[in-house]
Amino acid sequence: MNGFYAKARHRLNLAMRLHEYQAKEIFADTGIPVPESRLATSVEEAVAAAEDIGYPCAIKAQVHVGGRGKAGGIKLADDEGEAEAYAEDILGMDLKGYTVDQVLVEEAVDFTNELYVGVTMDRGEGKPVAMVSTRGGVDIEEVAAEDPEAIAREHVDPAFGMHPYQARKAVYDAGVDPAIAGDVAKVLRTLYDLWTANDASDAEINPLMVTADDEVIAADAVLNVDDDALFRHPELAEMEEETFEDDLEKKAHEYDFDYVRLSGNVGIIGNGAGLVMTTLDLVDYYGGDPANFLDVGGGAKADRIANALDMVFSDDNVDAVVFNIFGGITRGDEVAKGINEALEQFDEVPKPVVVRLAGTNAEEGMEILNTDLVNVEGTLEDAVQRAVEFAKEVEA
Repeated sequence: MNGFYAKARHRLNLAMRLHEYQAKEIFADTGIPVPESRLATSVEEAVAAAEDIGYPCAIKAQVHVGGRGKAGGIKLADDEGEAEAYAEDILGMDLKGYTVDQVLVEEAVDFTNELYVGVTMDRGEGKPVAMVSTRGGVDIEEVAAEDPEAIAREHVDPAFGMHPYQARKAVYDAGVDPAIAGDVAKVLRTLYDLWTANDASDAEINPLMVTADDEVIAADAVLNVDDDALFRHPELAEMEEETFEDDLEKKAHEYDFDYVRLSGNVGIIGNGAGLVMTTLDLVDYYGGDPANFLDVGGGAKADRIANALDMVFSDDNVDAVVFNIFGGITRGDEVAKGINEALEQFDEVPKPVVVRLAGTNAEEGMEILNTDLVNVEGTLEDAVQRAVEFAKEVEA
């Protein structure tokens, strides 16, 4: 991986995401209770797994997205007929841009309550933070936004690790039932140790289910590992599966782009990770929401620029595009040719494009650009503000 790109991914707080079944295997090895389960890649395998595990059981899509249940990716089967029908429904389905090629068939947990436990880095404090909430089973970001007091937080000094009293305090502050408080505190400490040992960016269980017998079981599992640390964890690096990437990320690999898809609506194209990151920061600064990180690299020719536009236009979330090109090895006139060639293919340009060129042959490039198709700005700040304005007009 390109070193600058790795830094950009780190700055964007991106990581290699393990599938639920992979995370649960790691959790189980450290003593965190998980339901009995089996991975299946066909309807026949899923039905056989369900028969072995027993009913009721859950059929769960294994893709790198949240909200699988709401999107129809998790079903509870009460008998063989339902197991077969649900496996047929889920295998092969498109789930938020990902094709489901495998499912986890899992023993259903008869629960009386759902909790949340998690560990991540609090960048504001510069310390790891352990979190506990009695509002498990729902999006924890929603809980944090609607009722932040519902999440108990305990910061940890990484030099000493999580002390037992800190785990107990977090559990107590969250208002967890005393009957299970000790077990929940033990799970939280184990989760912190896993987070540290695996150089994780996030480790969480949502929900941590509580049974009528006062047992706690990890019904879900998340373990995301810092890309920059994978060289220390070859066993985890081997778990990465390109076949389950987002379709746009697959296309980026075909084009040999450094690309990361984000959640906003302002598309960003630049030549150099530092330049793209600067543009991304400015989009945020001027009130926009970045849709991607796309670095076309140095020396980009016209066809490569056209491919970059194809990438960004293919993202339905993008409402406006900003080009930030600083010519060095990359020549401004070549970039301008690529932009013209790409946009002239359309009867109508699908999304507003704002261009800022500087450096080698920038003046030549500005003369070449078809200003009937693009908006040209002299400074990066002006270009970003214009793109953000275009995106906001679409939102309005």
